[in-house]
Amino acid sequence: MSSTERISSFAKRFGLTLLAGIPGILALVGYIYLTTPPTAVPAGLSLSLLAVSSGVNSLLILVVACLVGAYAAPRAGLQSYLTDRVRTGDGIWGRLRPEVGLAVGLGAFGGVLVLVLDVALAPFVAQDLPQSAIGVTEPTVANVLAYAPVRFLYGGITEELLLRYGLMSALAFVGWYVTGRRSDGPGSVVMWAAIVISAVLFGIGHLPALAQSVGLTPALIARTVLLNAIAGLLFGWLYWQRSLEAAMVGHAAFHVPLVVLSLVQVTLL
Repeated sequence: MSSTERISSFAKRFGLTLLAGIPGILALVGYIYLTTPPTAVPAGLSLSLLAVSSGVNSLLILVVACLVGAYAAPRAGLQSYLTDRVRTGDGIWGRLRPEVGLAVGLGAFGGVLVLVLDVALAPFVAQDLPQSAIGVTEPTVANVLAYAPVRFLYGGITEELLLRYGLMSALAFVGWYVTGRRSDGPGSVVMWAAIVISAVLFGIGHLPALAQSVGLTPALIARTVLLNAIAGLLFGWLYWQRSLEAAMVGHAAFHVPLVVLSLVQVTLL
């Protein structure tokens, strides 16, 4: 492949993944605009500017992640059916379909597991994090439903582009390079290191948003990082052993039990 063809292929991979992540950012912007109470808007900002600035920040991070992933993922042997279309022209659904059952099952299992662990850890953090599973500013059915697109689009797609396609791919490629590139791709030790590190950082990445609504305590920090890291391990494994799209499906399925519980909670309040 000539240098011109490689550049063109890289640009197409970057463009496709960037476009795939934008709906999630738009969902986040819309949610912030529709549900943020006026009292929560920082001084000097309007609500619309707050929402747009949040989207711009997310977009900039997504651009970096897609650039990194477009370079590192194919070199680390990590698969994406979306970006493979650039090279093979194969359809996405035909390749993804055999993986959907596993991805949905693993994601839903992860969601239930996290809810069970959340209940088990509640005695240690309940005083710091009331109604922890709802994940909305005000516990109403309308807000839960408004938050659902953020869960499925931003969480299921955009976060996977950020944490798996961008970060995990980079960690796998760097780890493979540092260890001498003695094989056709990263070995299991390198891959598990990339999965664990990206999963822990995935958990840590949820702390700033949480800190906006409650005061962080050591127990609350440990609980938040642990629960999200467990989910990150599942999605990272799916990315490694199946595909980026399988990780996205698994991440979306992970949120189904959370949405159901949120609706039950607000209905009973």
